[in-house]
Amino acid sequence: MSVDVAVEAVRLLDADGVAVQDDRYPPLPLPDLVARYRAMVLGRRLDDQAGALVRQGRLAVYPSSHGQEACQVAAALALRPGDWLFPTYRDSVAVATRGVDPVEVLAWLRGDWHSCYDPVVHHVAPQATPLATQLLHAVGVAHAARLKGEDTVALALCGDGATSEGDFHEALNFAAVLRAPVVVLVQNNKYAISVPLSRQCVAPSLASKGVGYGMPGVLVDGNDVVALSAVLGRAVADAAAGGGPVLVEADTYRVHAHTNADDPSRYRSQDEVHEWEARDPISRVRTYLRAEGALDDDAERALAAEAEALAAAVRAGLAEAPAVPPDELFEHVYATPTPQLLAQRDLLRAELAAEGADR
Repeated sequence: MSVDVAVEAVRLLDADGVAVQDDRYPPLPLPDLVARYRAMVLGRRLDDQAGALVRQGRLAVYPSSHGQEACQVAAALALRPGDWLFPTYRDSVAVATRGVDPVEVLAWLRGDWHSCYDPVVHHVAPQATPLATQLLHAVGVAHAARLKGEDTVALALCGDGATSEGDFHEALNFAAVLRAPVVVLVQNNKYAISVPLSRQCVAPSLASKGVGYGMPGVLVDGNDVVALSAVLGRAVADAAAGGGPVLVEADTYRVHAHTNADDPSRYRSQDEVHEWEARDPISRVRTYLRAEGALDDDAERALAAEAEALAAAVRAGLAEAPAVPPDELFEHVYATPTPQLLAQRDLLRAELAAEGADR
């Protein structure tokens, strides 16, 4: 890929579900697009179920990706089995699409101290809450793999707010200098919690930042799973072939609140939300598939039943909180526990014993 300033988004499916011709990117085969549609429908049901579990008190918090399903699914499915995904806290759908058990995907959001799935087995790093730190990890893994002669690409997800962090710039600079096989996907959902993009950056696009590091930047319609699949598929292929890192910006929108603790009405209008709801990525691809005869009522009913079965499995899997030994609070804090830490542990043990608790 050439190093260009990205100002016009790649689009292969318009808001009305009509195919758009772009000679740079071949159309996605219908079976592949049906698979992505399925993953998006399942992902939204998982997202909605997680929100319900928060309201029921079974999860402490949940950062919704409603409206960003095309980004989530396209990113996960662009990777080959040996590649690595580096997600953020908002990328539960991408992690599940990569093959991680949805119960394990969500378990950390109820207070478990670890990521709840095995990163090595799935080639999925723990979901990162600090902004942009996972980008440096992605560069490190990709560079190390190349030094070992392994054919590995790392795809790191982040939001527009992460582009204001120092780690974002350090990661891109390292990736470019090392020509590491890394793809960075910025899901520009317009708000870093409550701060609009216009108060963070005045560049023509976030993708255009790549030019400053000597890497290509591609702006893509983030609600168009066809375009995202084409762009990310090529980016992964180019990185794997030794072409170096690629920066991709997906123009999308966070329809729901930042988390259940957020009140988005304080910083955006409902009219703006409705405008973006009309660009829904799932409705867009559904319209196209039905027009092409690749999706019918029977297939939709079967998929809806599959989505409900997924939600039921998640509810059952998270119905009971795990029994956590109190001593785990003090493990892994220091390699050698300090006297103060041991004193705190003994105090807790004594209090629980006095209450008759089962240690």
